Amino acid sequence: MEYISGVVERITYANEENGFCVIKIKSKGFPDLVTVVGNLAAVNVGAVLRLKGEWKYDSKYGKQFSAIDYRETIPATIAGIEKYLGSGLIKGIGPVYARRIVKHFKEDTLRVIEEETDHLIHVDGIGKRRVDMIKKAWQEQKEIKNVMLFLQSHGVSTAYAVKIYKTYGNESIDIVKSNPFRLADDIWGIGFRTADKIAQQLGFDKNSFERCRSGIIYVLNQLSNDGHCYATREQIISETVHMLELEEGLIDGTIDRMIEEKSVIPDEQNAIYLPPFYFSETGTAKRIREILAGQATQDAIDVNNLITEIEQEQHITYDEVQKDAIKTAALSKFMVLTGGPGTGKTTTTLAIITVFQKMGKKVLLAAPTGRAAKRMSETTGMESKTIHRLLEFKPPEGYQKNTDNPLECDVLIIDETSMVDIILMYNLLKAVTDDTVVILVGDVDQLPSVGAGNVLKDIIDSGQVEVIKLTRIFRQALGSAIITNAHRINKGEMPNLHSGRNSDFFFIQEDEPQKRVETIQNLCTKRLPQYYKVNPVHDIQVLCPMQRGETGAQNLNAVLQEALNPTHVTIKYGGTVYRLNDKVMQIKNNYDKNVFNGDIGTIVNMDTEDKTLVIRFDGNDVEYDATELDEVVLAYATTVHKSQGSEYKIVVAPFTMQHYMMLQRNLLYTCVTRAKKVFVLVGAKKAVGIAVSNNKIEQRNTMLSMRLA
Repeated sequence: MEYISGVVERITYANEENGFCVIKIKSKGFPDLVTVVGNLAAVNVGAVLRLKGEWKYDSKYGKQFSAIDYRETIPATIAGIEKYLGSGLIKGIGPVYARRIVKHFKEDTLRVIEEETDHLIHVDGIGKRRVDMIKKAWQEQKEIKNVMLFLQSHGVSTAYAVKIYKTYGNESIDIVKSNPFRLADDIWGIGFRTADKIAQQLGFDKNSFERCRSGIIYVLNQLSNDGHCYATREQIISETVHMLELEEGLIDGTIDRMIEEKSVIPDEQNAIYLPPFYFSETGTAKRIREILAGQATQDAIDVNNLITEIEQEQHITYDEVQKDAIKTAALSKFMVLTGGPGTGKTTTTLAIITVFQKMGKKVLLAAPTGRAAKRMSETTGMESKTIHRLLEFKPPEGYQKNTDNPLECDVLIIDETSMVDIILMYNLLKAVTDDTVVILVGDVDQLPSVGAGNVLKDIIDSGQVEVIKLTRIFRQALGSAIITNAHRINKGEMPNLHSGRNSDFFFIQEDEPQKRVETIQNLCTKRLPQYYKVNPVHDIQVLCPMQRGETGAQNLNAVLQEALNPTHVTIKYGGTVYRLNDKVMQIKNNYDKNVFNGDIGTIVNMDTEDKTLVIRFDGNDVEYDATELDEVVLAYATTVHKSQGSEYKIVVAPFTMQHYMMLQRNLLYTCVTRAKKVFVLVGAKKAVGIAVSNNKIEQRNTMLSMRLA
């Protein structure tokens, strides 16, 4: 082994996932910059390093020093200190402030920041707020560096160091040492596999109860991500044994112990639940039964006369099924209104609202997402809120509207109910009195909720509530190829792919992957915006069956970002570069910020020195620190699953044989019904045919229907 020392001049490459870096250092005795490779993720430009390693020759890059260990010392020269501070190491100090601070304090700069931070107030342009920010950031980076180096020495991704420090503070290393499996429970983004890797590096027993327990919870959580409310004991044992490479008896015994300590709950038919899903499913069934048994507040009035009155006022004629839906709503306690596009769900819902208003009832409207709520407001002319806002969710206390403080209304109407998962439905029904009329509106043939459960379908299948299904496509909707093709797809018929110039549904056959990408880019940047006079970022949405692959959401996001938003104002996190004015999507519920999985926003402000940015979601500005950007993805392209509850003027969708695993009828149907004005399908006719014929819907482990029946 050899040792070299030098100042970091440049970081050529840094992989935040595994800590591997390529850096250039200026070292005494070497005329040119020396290339150093290795796990150096906690290193910043300007740092003085003493590196241990060996020289290697790379056929492509030449002579390199491969480092296996390093120690960092504080830079001694004024130029070194300025470079060190200006590298982005400290939030609140970028190149400009670094220059001013060093000019003021010279060689004494780092001592002042460490011991007398308040003196920074004397530097031109630095106020008290920035001094406080620098003080906090300096302390944090020292602690984070310790955590990083500790994790790095155990082969763990340095990308998680900041998250771990933010969660546990100065106790980070002690907590990780005592029970690394806590990371999987406490920190979003750190799964069981990462925690298990740390545990093995720390020498934890493979057969320990903590490891088995954490593995079982991981398996149950993974299944809930796939929509399941529970798993059978055999399923848990099989998947956990395979993952942990342990004996069945050990996992079986762990399940029994977890049942004793109530960290899982057993139920009939060998089902085992995580507590939130058990209580939500049993609670939802109980609340629906209680509402059905509650006292109806409707007056004994002639609904037929009200319907005639509305028809005359609105100059509209309802068909028999619509009239039946309006009457059922007015005389029921709990009802489902379902139907595909163009069948008059919105018109019927409006009539139901008007009938209740004529009866003097207070009606509240809500939907699962901001976009769906906004659309409901636009079509009804009434205020509609997201379910979270309606229930006044406030972290960490939770829902302010609940059993003790219920919603004040006679009628509650929920739109896009197919998106509502079992936990949200339970919290909603807890906030409703037994006397309230509940009306669920949605398209049961769409994809089910992203979260666990299949709530709308289960309620319909139970046979316990009134269900009206609208099936007639109205004349004005028949002129739309989007609507007629959506219904063809839903019936298992091939959509008409041969459209004229004035159609709103187009198919472009393209068999080569690279050509497909070029076609989609050209459609989004030139052809569609020019022809339809629309904003390419806000009015066009690319919807993909999958994340991965050339025509997956990840790659198309990178391609479209470069084409539609080439600005140089950027912040990098993980493997993604975020740019000012980027279209982005939140991918986890963040109750502190009041933003939710699937919300789409725009980056409206970016501070590259402070490493913060502001994202505007439906008029609300929300600040993010760079370390929180794993909650946000680019949204020029997104998956069909993430598009539920949203409508877009123009949808462009690749459907190819590369997406074979995801080609299902309800996926294609959901995709087509997201488009309001134009739908463009790019890909292979064979892939479309497979999707149409594949009506095998993934069964979800739920018992709501059975509990209701």
